[in-house]
Amino acid sequence: MTLFRAAFGATLLVACLDQAAMATQQNVIFNGTVTATCTLVVATNGTMTVSPDLQSLSSHNSGGSAGTVTLTTTGGVSLSVDPVTLTTVPAADSTAITWTSTYSASGAHTIAETGSSTALTVPGADLVSVHLAGTKGGSNRFANGNYQATVTLRCE
Repeated sequence: MTLFRAAFGATLLVACLDQAAMATQQNVIFNGTVTATCTLVVATNGTMTVSPDLQSLSSHNSGGSAGTVTLTTTGGVSLSVDPVTLTTVPAADSTAITWTSTYSASGAHTIAETGSSTALTVPGADLVSVHLAGTKGGSNRFANGNYQATVTLRCE
């Protein structure tokens, strides 16, 4: 009888091995959120040169150059420049300077030179050129010495 039980058990085991296992599955869900974001990285600082009449100190003048910034965004942000607030002028220059900052962009967004805020609605990467001009009015002229001004490019 023990031999019979062993043989019956072995036969039952072999019969079960021939049966396919029951398949099962589950879905794994992934969620993600991308918020509106923008990164700015200064590539080069700008250079201002003086005009022949000494009334303009600008990155647009001959020999001057724009500052360049790489911009990467998800879209849904605005790009702008703040008014110049930080300047260094030589002591010999005591007359008023009117500072005007502007920017333009090329790449995923094409922005003609402006000083106003621009909405960036789509994602992408751009090269932003930042310009600065200082001007004197009336008979005032730029004096000899070193000038420095800081332009804040803002993406928010």
